[in-house]
Amino acid sequence: MKTSRLLLSVCFTVSLSMSVQADDPELIVTDWPGFDAEGMYATYKEKWGVRPTYAFVTSDDETFQKAISGFGADVSHPCAQMVPKYREAGLIEPWDVSRIPEFKNIMPEFLASPVIQDEAGVWIIPADWGATAIAYNAEMVPAEDIATLQVFADPKYAGKITMPNASDDVWALAYLATGVTDWTKVTDDQFNAAADWLRKVHPGVRAYVNSSTEMAQLMKSGEVMIAWSWPDGLSILKKEGFPVGYQRTPKEGVTTWFCGLVNLKNGKGSEDKAYDYVNSWIRPEAAEVLVTSIGYGHANAAGMQAIDPAVLDAAGLGPINGPTLPQLPFDLDQRQRQLETFDRIKAGF
Repeated sequence: MKTSRLLLSVCFTVSLSMSVQADDPELIVTDWPGFDAEGMYATYKEKWGVRPTYAFVTSDDETFQKAISGFGADVSHPCAQMVPKYREAGLIEPWDVSRIPEFKNIMPEFLASPVIQDEAGVWIIPADWGATAIAYNAEMVPAEDIATLQVFADPKYAGKITMPNASDDVWALAYLATGVTDWTKVTDDQFNAAADWLRKVHPGVRAYVNSSTEMAQLMKSGEVMIAWSWPDGLSILKKEGFPVGYQRTPKEGVTTWFCGLVNLKNGKGSEDKAYDYVNSWIRPEAAEVLVTSIGYGHANAAGMQAIDPAVLDAAGLGPINGPTLPQLPFDLDQRQRQLETFDRIKAGF
């Protein structure tokens, strides 16, 4: 994931960090609202007669803080770049994939990093993926303007743009805009160039949004014309009949990511239920639920292959014919440096 990923209803955007939906006390899952769509835990509910208890969060960093403070969740849903942080803190343990039959259908590219899978086991079960790209008002923004990421720095759109309040996505944008497509090998000069670009763009940012719902509201109201957006933002606006476009091939590229399910050591619930939950999530039938209800891709290759390619293209999940910056796990000190610098930039420094 990524840093903050989904808030699909207005009510969840208020006081979200303390929101807990209590159901099965033997399985607590920290996640973003929207991912609790019933189709994702359908076989879990069929077996146990109840859905898991969800503790809703607003960002990857908040999720991590809940875990390290001893909150007591059993399963969490971070994005790949957070896995080193969980491992270093000793918060997670590997999954026993012999208990996860559909693991064989997980897209292999998500398992390539030794941070994700090593001799000790599989540290995160890949679950969902997408690209962060340019969402825009297709009736007011000409195609030539969104052919480049420099549109975020265009004075014509000052005060009319949004970005996620999510350090990873924002830095991925800045690196791409300054010519970097691999954040695992960033030099000091490249970091400084990206930071300078963000400082240049910052005065024109209408809002750093905590949810795609918030972004969609700003775009529908006319306050915003261009957004650095997750694909669920596209899904929300399309369902509401808004003329939204989604540019996934600007000349500098877009950023891709995947998120997954981790097994928390300090959980007090049922380990068997944790595996039942994972098995429900990554079964092939869940792929269509994820695509149609949220707008994200599913990590089960068989499930995705069963979906009409036209549906995937419309959801912003088709092939990307251009540069990408994959949000792979990278140096923790570098990530912390980015997080702190982003906070300073938002504060005007």
